[in-house]
Amino acid sequence: MKLKRLKKIFFSTLYLSAFTFGGGYVIVTLMKKKFVDDYGWIDEKEMLDLVAIAQSSPGAIAVNGAIVVGYKLAGFAGVIVSIIATILPPFVIISVISYFYVAFQSNIFVKLMLEGMQAGVGAVIASVVYDMAVGIVKEKNRISLVIMVLAFIATYCFNVNVMYVVISCALFGTIQALYQRKRGIL
Repeated sequence: MKLKRLKKIFFSTLYLSAFTFGGGYVIVTLMKKKFVDDYGWIDEKEMLDLVAIAQSSPGAIAVNGAIVVGYKLAGFAGVIVSIIATILPPFVIISVISYFYVAFQSNIFVKLMLEGMQAGVGAVIASVVYDMAVGIVKEKNRISLVIMVLAFIATYCFNVNVMYVVISCALFGTIQALYQRKRGIL
């Protein structure tokens, strides 16, 4: 059973990594679709937590997302399998592209294709933001709503570095969890 799940994790993350353009946020979105919506292995709230962990950890978000999802689904073996599956396609693609770099550098069709992909990536990221916001609004947790709005205002209106927002939210979440544990809520 575990081998079957590891195999499914490997091929799912390999597929997502091979056909995802636009960076880590896109792959995390597709991981959510695959592991929450399609397979039902993770619930939506837990996926939001895993994405938050992946975003706040140092390193590439695609690999961090693979680590937290792999660990959640199959422990340490899931981490190894999902990391290998996530880094294998970009490694192969970059190796091939670097070999043919001179030919790709001035090819107008490659340039146009990459510019077209940017629009698709923007749409996928907007979809993720919407899905996550809907999840927070459905919870009707006022604190989460206030944090979401304040984080948006801080980054969009006042150009606050996202790292400061993430650190602030992590500190607030830690304090809130300690307070709730002390009161016996957690």
